Amino acid sequence: MSPFLRPAVLCPAVLRHGRVVACLLLAASLAGCSLVPKKEPLAMYAPEARVQVDPAWPSVAWQLQVSRPHASEMLDSPRIVVRPADGELQVYHGAVWSEPPPDLVQDAVLHAFEDSGRIAGVARRGSGVAGDYELVLDLRRFQSDYAGGSSPNAEIEVGAKLVANRSNIVIATRILRQTVPAGGTQIGEVSRAFSTGLSAMVNELVGWTLVEGQKYDAANPRVAARK
Repeated sequence: MSPFLRPAVLCPAVLRHGRVVACLLLAASLAGCSLVPKKEPLAMYAPEARVQVDPAWPSVAWQLQVSRPHASEMLDSPRIVVRPADGELQVYHGAVWSEPPPDLVQDAVLHAFEDSGRIAGVARRGSGVAGDYELVLDLRRFQSDYAGGSSPNAEIEVGAKLVANRSNIVIATRILRQTVPAGGTQIGEVSRAFSTGLSAMVNELVGWTLVEGQKYDAANPRVAARK
């Protein structure tokens, strides 16, 4: 049996063939079973990112807000997306992420900044904490991709914009991509590949944000408030 499934494949067939519905109803009534489908047992996976502090990263005195990444409807779901072939998207059967990928990415980015010890403060956008800069993220890819091979890669792609809140302008942009081969086709091996890719992505993002933000801060000093 395939480890992944194509969503909503059965629905059109059932609608076209009324006799299938009748047979199912008859079988259910004879067995004395409920027509409510049994809940599918789900295994939950939570890829983890770990920060590796680069000595070249600057320590900054400003604060940062991190927005929840924008994502397509397919990616903004706990279901684990897999691309078995070009032009085809499916989801793994019986497995979900602990959170939708935009939340996984936002949490990983926040924790990486906090664990780096190189920034005065970091918080989610909308938390009530003021930020000198905002990191706006676009989650473009977060999927298992076979890419014509016998085992998949963990594919992560994030678009990042760093915004200076006091001038409301984008001061830097970057596309971050990670492709990590899974050790096999099992979902546990795929999840471990995502942990590796997510760690590499957030480390690159943290370093880039600190450098670009500090560069802009030094070139555009803030005017001290008059007493």
